[in-house]
Amino acid sequence: MPKKILYIVTSGTDEPHRLYAPFVLATTARAMDIDATIYFLINGVMVMKQGEAEKIQLGSFPPLKEVIDQAIKAGVKLMACDQSTQMLGLERGGYLKECGVVGSATLNDLALEADAILSF
Repeated sequence: MPKKILYIVTSGTDEPHRLYAPFVLATTARAMDIDATIYFLINGVMVMKQGEAEKIQLGSFPPLKEVIDQAIKAGVKLMACDQSTQMLGLERGGYLKECGVVGSATLNDLALEADAILSF
């Protein structure tokens, strides 16, 4: 069985300097044949809203949306916490189509199955 790594993103679009690393690392993990999942929690769900990642670009890096697209192409799984959307009073829906919207129990399952967990 392949190794599994879980990246948990709680930082939102107000902290763009924290948003590139999980996608770069997850894409690298996929290149190493590691199963990589990024789970968006609390403010992190904002990153998966359509149109938000296009607004973020730091330094000489490409826009965050391009980095996300590379991760998706590499096979990185993306999941957004439905309860976080409710907690923040956000309208449901409008996420990138590649991002599943899941319940909080999913995070527990992913954490129990992961060989490593990193948080951003």
